[in-house]
Amino acid sequence: MKAIFSTMRYNSSVDLIIFVARIWIGCFMLTHGTPKLMQFFSNEPLHFADPLGIGITASLSLAVFAEFFCACFLILGLASRAFLIPLIINMSVAGFIFHVNDPFGKKEMAFLFLLVYLILFVLGSGKYSIDRMIERKLNQ
Repeated sequence: MKAIFSTMRYNSSVDLIIFVARIWIGCFMLTHGTPKLMQFFSNEPLHFADPLGIGITASLSLAVFAEFFCACFLILGLASRAFLIPLIINMSVAGFIFHVNDPFGKKEMAFLFLLVYLILFVLGSGKYSIDRMIERKLNQ
């Protein structure tokens, strides 16, 4: 019963939750990044928003980098904090700039992704990650 009210339980169960969250949110983001990546290989003209005013190609490139490549590194748990930064920026742009005039329901997904990315940034990639294996090798 005391375990229900405990606030200091950072043990293997938290590492397991971090692992599941990394895989889950990374795979979810891949469903957004993969179609954007495929736009580069299609013969169709690029269709993408330019919320920062840097051009459609540059905006799409940054989104693909974050939503596809950074998501893959997050799933692996490799340099997670570094690759979370573009994801955090991407979701901040989506929620606070691109969807600024939309109702909350339209920007809710971006904010949910942003929240999970911020939590993972603070907690790190956890015990079940390539980051942890590298850390162990460096500390030997």
